[in-house]
Amino acid sequence: MMIHEVTPKAGSYKARKRVGRGRGSGSGKTSGRGQKGAGSRSGTARKKAFEGGQMPLFRRIRKYGFSNVRFTTEFWTVNLRDIVSHPAFKSGGTVDVASLQKAGLVRDDSRDVKILGDLGDNKALSVKLTLNVSRVTDTARKHVLAAGGSVNETGTRRDKARGIDRNSEDRSPKNLTKKLKRGRKAGGEKAKAAAPAAE
Repeated sequence: MMIHEVTPKAGSYKARKRVGRGRGSGSGKTSGRGQKGAGSRSGTARKKAFEGGQMPLFRRIRKYGFSNVRFTTEFWTVNLRDIVSHPAFKSGGTVDVASLQKAGLVRDDSRDVKILGDLGDNKALSVKLTLNVSRVTDTARKHVLAAGGSVNETGTRRDKARGIDRNSEDRSPKNLTKKLKRGRKAGGEKAKAAAPAAE
């Protein structure tokens, strides 16, 4: 027996089907491409995930990835009118999370507290309040200070991380890791001002 007389195992080798070669290919006139249409022409392509026009699997499954939703700062909001009308603060006093929770104006201490400046029908605040909460609106601050009270904003976790002092006039972040005004050329307006005037 010679090497050329040894046949391979039946079915182990199958010749590639040559489509689009007419009747001589042994696959009939249309050569396995069916009749007419884009699929029978050369240059046609179809996505591997194409499912005939229905919504493909990769668009039906849920999306995974990063989201900022879990980092949202949620507040318990309390209006000045609700504080003043409550018997616990009728003659003034310290307003913080503990006192508001005791008075029933906030549910618990799971969130930061924000004081809003709505006084309702009252034109001005008539009692002295000492606010010691995370956030106080500018309107509420104005009413409390006008009545002789004091305001101390402790800030949220995000404020502390960014280096924002809520009690100062300048509330811009001090601990930024990214530059704010991007897109300007190096030097910018300051470089122009420092440059000597042309004679």
